[in-house]
Amino acid sequence: MQIKQSLFYKALVLFGIPLTVSAQSLTVCTEGSPDGFDVVQYNSLITTNASADLIFNGLVALDESTGAVIPALARRWEVSDDGLSYTFYLRPGVQFQTTPYFKPSRALNADDVAFSFNRMLNPDHPWHRVPAGGGFPHAQAMQLPQRIKSIDKLDGMTVRFSLNEPAATFLPILTMGFVSIYSKEYADQLFKDKRTADMNTKPVGTGPFMLRGYQKDALIRYDANPHYWDGRPKVERLLYAITPDAAVRMQKLKAGECQIVLSPRPQDVFAVKQGKVSKEIKAVETPAFMTAFVALNTQRIPLDNPKVRQALNLAFDRETYLKAVFYGTASPAYHPYPPSTWSYAKGIRPWPYDPEQAAKLLIEAGYPKGFETAIWTRPSGSALNPNPKVGAELLQSDLAKIGVRAKVKIVEWGELIRRAKQGEHALLFMGWSGDNGDPDNFMTPQFSCAAVRAGVNFARFCDPKLDQLIQEARTSSDRAQRTQAYLDAQQIIHEQALWIPLGHPNAAALIRGTVSGYRVSPYGRQNFATVLIR
Repeated sequence: MQIKQSLFYKALVLFGIPLTVSAQSLTVCTEGSPDGFDVVQYNSLITTNASADLIFNGLVALDESTGAVIPALARRWEVSDDGLSYTFYLRPGVQFQTTPYFKPSRALNADDVAFSFNRMLNPDHPWHRVPAGGGFPHAQAMQLPQRIKSIDKLDGMTVRFSLNEPAATFLPILTMGFVSIYSKEYADQLFKDKRTADMNTKPVGTGPFMLRGYQKDALIRYDANPHYWDGRPKVERLLYAITPDAAVRMQKLKAGECQIVLSPRPQDVFAVKQGKVSKEIKAVETPAFMTAFVALNTQRIPLDNPKVRQALNLAFDRETYLKAVFYGTASPAYHPYPPSTWSYAKGIRPWPYDPEQAAKLLIEAGYPKGFETAIWTRPSGSALNPNPKVGAELLQSDLAKIGVRAKVKIVEWGELIRRAKQGEHALLFMGWSGDNGDPDNFMTPQFSCAAVRAGVNFARFCDPKLDQLIQEARTSSDRAQRTQAYLDAQQIIHEQALWIPLGHPNAAALIRGTVSGYRVSPYGRQNFATVLIR
């Protein structure tokens, strides 16, 4: 195999890593660089996959096969009869990672849990004012500061969370990556030495892998955590080969330069399943708890007019888009979350493809000659947007038929997220991956007023009635009441046409035949601790 002098290979040499693949190392070709490794500061799945999924753990986890919340750093928990108190009993003997820059003197305890949450929730906490990423977007979007009344250390291994109101979604939220548990001892050391920025570049967690080196846009190197509480990983070294071009990821897989490809092109998945690629390569996939969509910024004229937003929904040929971009690996999306989700609004008629009716609505809205706008999209493909340029051009072409003159603007992923959170976009190709299977995991972060302030409500729509419905559904423990509230919420979202829903993709990966023990997560999460290379 000829070694190419790419950034990836230069990074291998820099980190002193052999250029040959061995059974002791796993190389994963992934699509982008993380925003950082202090996961609480960010909300992208790429960052979660590079940090929370590998370096950290939460109090609880999600059993993806059953949807049940299961123990992690907390070995068990109790919920009070009134639903206002959650008491967690920590797993004894859990060690934080030992790294060249930190050697822990003690095991995980209640102080670490209290620090990890108070940092996000308490404005007076010294660490609350130092994040480089601009705050705590997920905590704000999920309204944790409003939900959690207090966090009390009952003893060294027991923590009680007191809530302001009952919350059926509280435990599922704790399975998300942004509520990872950090070492207070390490944080105190960084704060004392005035090196708080190191939290984002030199992370320390309890997870299966430890960060050993990072070169942006090239390589992330992890080593197995020999003291991982849930069993040492089966590989000694994990490498993320950052490869934005999906076609190049496929080439690397064929050449044996990586053993797993994340976010493959749908046409590559199709080709592998049809036997048109080497028998050494397999496709693994599962229906994903994800929705691809175009967010319509309701704070920008003329998208502040619901008739305009409805017209854009009617103007887009979703069926052609899915065929051209997803190659049959996604089902049409009509509402925020997938049809398999309980409380999905089956009775709401989706917007059909009807350019004639779309043009009439624009006339009614006062735009008989259309208007000018911009379509924002990312440069490289992902599971939720496999071919950004083609998708944006298809939307551009369809909108032109009703007089809407849209420029396509391709923006680097990190900048796209940052600027979109500030509301600079008009039409934005985006996607949302649910973390825990609960409808609230779409509703609160994408449609609540708090999520507008946090920046992750990309439609930037704040409506008191919709907000109240989301609040009612989130706090009730009655499934029937929650369902009705979500049905009513979906009706408002549909009538207001806050998104152009696109599709629900399959979560897929391509792997070489030497890989065993890897499963694709419907939630987009990554677990390489059980992967074995033969």
